[in-house]
Amino acid sequence: MSFTVRIAGKWLHRMRRILATLCIALLAVAAGYKVVYGRNGMIVYKAKRAEYQHLQQDIADENQRHQELEDRVRSLQSDPKAIEKEAREQLGYVRPGEKILVQRPPRVDVHAAAAVAQSQPVAP
Repeated sequence: MSFTVRIAGKWLHRMRRILATLCIALLAVAAGYKVVYGRNGMIVYKAKRAEYQHLQQDIADENQRHQELEDRVRSLQSDPKAIEKEAREQLGYVRPGEKILVQRPPRVDVHAAAAVAQSQPVAP
């Protein structure tokens, strides 16, 4: 009887070590999985980092645009040439004696447009 207990004890001792090793390995795999794919894992971290960098770039672009608009406002408040340029472009002002050249839009060939419309199939 002591022979079987000794054999069973050695077997149990070996199996306990194997089971403990397997449990530790499973815990390590689970922890690794959580670190990579978990709620705050590396995948999410990289996505958040990319979003952060994108937003930082957007902020820098908007700050640059804001600065350009402030410079334009300052020039419109004080620079007569800038005021004249805006009046000419936005309002169509001209100085006395200047001639305006207007380019007419190209004429539409009615016959060619009708031929194209007839050649296209009608969708049901």
